Order: sequence, then C-alpha cells, then structure tokens
Amino acid sequence: MQKLTYLAGYSSEIQDQVQHLLDQDQLGQFLLKRHPEIHSVRTDKALYDYTIAIKNQYLRKSQPLSKVIFDDKISLSHQALGLHSYVARKQGAKIKAKNEIRISSRLKKVPEGLLRMVVVHELAHLKEKEHNKAFYQLCCHMDGDYHQLEFELRLLLTLIDTEQNPYT
Repeated sequence: MQKLTYLAGYSSEIQDQVQHLLDQDQLGQFLLKRHPEIHSVRTDKALYDYTIAIKNQYLRKSQPLSKVIFDDKISLSHQALGLHSYVARKQGAKIKAKNEIRISSRLKKVPEGLLRMVVVHELAHLKEKEHNKAFYQLCCHMDGDYHQLEFELRLLLTLIDTEQNPYT
C-alpha cells in the first residue's frame, strides 16, 4: 500500500479512492482524461511572459516582478514546487526591492492547468504573504478551479512517487 504523503490533509474516503485507483493502475488514466496534453512553456522567457500575462490580468497594481525562472534546485523534499522571494537591498538612502518567482523545473512537462495553479499560488504571495483565507480567496479569484487543480497536482505527485508519470 502506497503512503499518500501529498494527500495527508484529505479525508480517508478520498485517500481510499486514490489508493484504489493506484492499486488498479488507473490514476494515470484518470489524469490523462482530465488533462490530455502538457503545456508548451519550456524556457525561462516563456515562463516569465506566461506569469506576467496572469499578473497583468489580476494583479496589475501589485509590485513588479524582476525574475521568473524554472529552477532545478527546487525539489519536493522541500515540500515546494514554486518559491516567491522578496529581496530588499539598501542602496544609499533608497531601498530597492525585487520580487522573484522560481518554479520547479519538474513542472516543465505537466498540463497547463497544473503549471497555472503553481504560478497563481506564487503570484498570490505578492499581495498575501501567509497562507490564510485571503490568500486562498485571491488564488480562487485568479483561477476558479484552483483547489481542484491543486488536488490534481497532488495526485500527479503521488503517481510520480510510484515512479509512474503519464506525461513523460
């Protein structure tokens, strides 16, 4: 029986259903049915453009982003697929602030909706630093399927833990 690390916060009924799909080798088919194709965002420039388009649609007045890149160093051992960093540097009497978003390179070959969910999550940190109610409301405002996509990303991570990935 597979330990469902990424689904620990879900009910036992949901975990049982996922375990059943895993046991029957049907979880990959389920994900492929929901998301048949992977996205075409492959470069840091394309990721930056993709992220800025979402930011301009929903967070036009938020702080600017100086960098958005895929990062090979972000791993699941850190329980993260994306990181938002805010760096403030003092230069003379002025303080220069930079916002950066780093997305795990593991997300280069996933469906677009799952990449979007992580990008939306990191963009929400521009306005809300903590994972509170306002943060998740903002995520849902930017992507109405946010919670479903987060769940499906957790399903994919669970499948990858079993050394299966329907998208490779």
